[in-house]
Amino acid sequence: VNSGGVSEGVFESELFGHVRGAFTDAKADRVGRFELADHATLFLDEIANVPMSQQAKLLRVIETGEFERLGSSRTRRVDVRIISATNSDLHEEVAAGRFRQDLLFRLNTIEIRIPPLRDRREDTPLLAQHFLRQHAQRYRKRLTGFESGAMQMLLEHAWPGNVRELDHAIERAVLMAGGPLVKAGDLGLRAGRESVGRLEEMSLEDVECFLVKKAMTRYDGNVSRAAKALGLSRSALYRRLQRYGL
Repeated sequence: VNSGGVSEGVFESELFGHVRGAFTDAKADRVGRFELADHATLFLDEIANVPMSQQAKLLRVIETGEFERLGSSRTRRVDVRIISATNSDLHEEVAAGRFRQDLLFRLNTIEIRIPPLRDRREDTPLLAQHFLRQHAQRYRKRLTGFESGAMQMLLEHAWPGNVRELDHAIERAVLMAGGPLVKAGDLGLRAGRESVGRLEEMSLEDVECFLVKKAMTRYDGNVSRAAKALGLSRSALYRRLQRYGL
C-alpha cells in the first residue's frame, strides 16, 4: 500500500474495507488490504504519511489483529506481518507531533537502514541494469547495456529522488534508445548547472520539478522537511515526486 498516495478520505476503506452503503459510492462490500493479506505480508510504503487521524486504527490492528470494515460493527481478525518503509526520520516526526510514538514502537521491531543512492554509488550499475532489463522487456526493446558516457552520467548524478528517480530515468532511456546501448542523451539527465535553464525559458512544470529536486537534495530526501520548506503538505509533495518520477 502506498500510504503517501492514499487520501485521508479513503484511507480507512483502502486498509480495512467497507460495507455496502457505508458512504455515497459504496455500492457493494469491499475487502480491505488487511483482509487480503491475512496469513501473509502487507507492505506499507511511506508510512510517515499515514494521516494522524488513522494512526490509532492502524496501531490497533497491528497490536490485536482486530478491525471493523467501514460502516460495519462486526469485528474481524487477521494475522498479518507488517513491513513498512519511509525516507523520513520517524523519531523527528514523533517529536514534531506528526507520528504516534506508540505506533513507532510497534513498527520498529527490526529496523533496516538503507543509505540513499548517492551514498552507495557502487550499487548504481547493478540497479541500472536491473531496471534496463525490466523496462526493455516491458516495452519489447532489445537493449543490452549502457555506453560508457551514459554509465558515467548515472554514477555522477546526485539522485535527489533516490532509486525511484533512477528507475524513471532508465524507463525514459529505454523509450528513447535507438540502438542496443543506452546513450547519455537518452537518460534526460544534465550535470550540475546545466540542468537548470534560464527561468524565462522554463515551463511552470519545469520550475516546480527543479524546486522539488532542490528541496529533496537540500534535506537529504526527508519528505517532511522538504515539504515544509516548499510550503506543501507531505501528501502534496509526495504526489509531485510521483508526477516527476523523483
